[in-house]
Amino acid sequence: MLNIQIDEQMVEKTFLTELKKRLDQLQNKQTFWDMKELCRQTNMSENSIKEKFFFDTRFPKYKIGGKWYFPTAEAESFLLMWIKEQPTH
Repeated sequence: MLNIQIDEQMVEKTFLTELKKRLDQLQNKQTFWDMKELCRQTNMSENSIKEKFFFDTRFPKYKIGGKWYFPTAEAESFLLMWIKEQPTH
């Protein structure tokens, strides 16, 4: 016979902690990045971004007024594809 005991308070505490993390992620999700946020998200300088992939025709970018905007989901997808294409040496 197997006897399992569960600490319900611990389970509830863990659940609430994880739920808060997920809700915070959803609240912080942005629709667009600007150049400053793109630099932050990639840990790259603006010059490095322009040198490495900014002018790649596949990279989603829109200039509105004098400012560049990047759709977050599309930019993330491109960046994941781009990094996998880079030489690993």
